[in-house]
Amino acid sequence: MNRIDTTFKNLKEKGESGLVGFVTAGDPDMQRSLEIVQTMCAAGLDVLELGIPFSDPTADGPVIQRSSARSLAGGTNLPAVMTMTREVRAATDIPIILFSYYNPILAYGPGEFYDDAVAAGADGVLVVDLPPEESDEMTDLWPGEALSLIRLVAPTTPRERMQTIAGAASGFLYLVSKTGVTGSDGLDLVAVSANTAVLKSVSNLPVCVGFGISTPEDVAAVAAAADGVVIGSAFERIIEENLDHPELVPMVGDAVKRLKGATVR
Repeated sequence: MNRIDTTFKNLKEKGESGLVGFVTAGDPDMQRSLEIVQTMCAAGLDVLELGIPFSDPTADGPVIQRSSARSLAGGTNLPAVMTMTREVRAATDIPIILFSYYNPILAYGPGEFYDDAVAAGADGVLVVDLPPEESDEMTDLWPGEALSLIRLVAPTTPRERMQTIAGAASGFLYLVSKTGVTGSDGLDLVAVSANTAVLKSVSNLPVCVGFGISTPEDVAAVAAAADGVVIGSAFERIIEENLDHPELVPMVGDAVKRLKGATVR
C-alpha cells in the first residue's frame, strides 16, 4: 500500500477528513518555501500538494498566479522543485503530490519526470490540463506505477464522464467545488455535498474537494462529505501578505493547525 492509500485508510479509521495543502514551490524564495512546507507538514498537514510554478496557470486565480510569478522570478524551475521534493521527503512521510500543468512536464520529458519524481519521494502528480484521452503520451513513457495520477472532476461533469475520469485515476479524485478558478468566492455547500455523493457512487477512490475553501467553517462543512479538503489560495494569501514578516513561517503553520482541527467529523 502506498503513502496515499495508507493516509486515507488511517484518516477513515480515525473519523477524520484529510487536510490537503497546496503551496507553490519556491514562493517567496526557495529557502523560505522549504521552511514553510516543512512547518506545514509538522503542523498536521495530511497531504502536500507542491505546485510547480507555471507562466500560464489557467485554472488558478490571482493569488496563486502571483505566487507562480514570484517563484519564477526567483529562478525556480522543475529541477529545483525535484530537489525541494527530495529535501521535504527527508523530513516527512506524508504523501507529496506534484501539481503541474502539462507543458513543464512535456519540456522536462515525461519519462525523466517520472523517474526523478519517484526518486525524489513524490507519490503522485496532478496535471491540471491533461484529460484522460490525451494522457497516453505521458504515461506510456512511465516505466512503472509508483506515481499516482490524480484527476480533476468539475462540478459540471456529467455522471458518465465522472466514470471515465475515475477509471483513469489513481490515488484520489480532486473534485472542484464550483465553476471558476482557485481562490474565488461563492462556495455552495449543498452542491458540493451532492456532487461529492455522485462522484463517490462511481468510484472507490477517496474524493478531495478544493477551490474556494479558506475558513475552518468551510473545512468542517466540506469534511462532513468528502475524504479530503484542499486549501491553496488561503495559504498563499498569508505568504503574499507577509513576504517580509519574520514570523511568516510559523504563521502558515498556525493556519494549518486551525484548519486541520476542523477536519475531525
